[in-house]
Amino acid sequence: MNIINPKVAVEELEGWTGGDDFITKVFKFRNFIEAFSFMTNIAIVAEKMDHHPEWYNIYNRVDITLTTHDSGGVTEKDITLAKAMEMAAS
Repeated sequence: MNIINPKVAVEELEGWTGGDDFITKVFKFRNFIEAFSFMTNIAIVAEKMDHHPEWYNIYNRVDITLTTHDSGGVTEKDITLAKAMEMAAS
């Protein structure tokens, strides 16, 4: 897969920021159930894509980092998963 500059990738993703080889965002929900439901929905999408996020959850917050490890940076897979996350969170 072709590597995408993370700084360019986040231009089309509201609230996301880019590091050297990743993109990241913090999602906040009303409560733990909403945060966990979001994670459950994304887990199904991620498994179908065979592309899994690095994430951390505490109560109503889900911190997410996306990168394509075997490509060494951000790829279209990360952008696609980030867009699925945006839809699931809305």
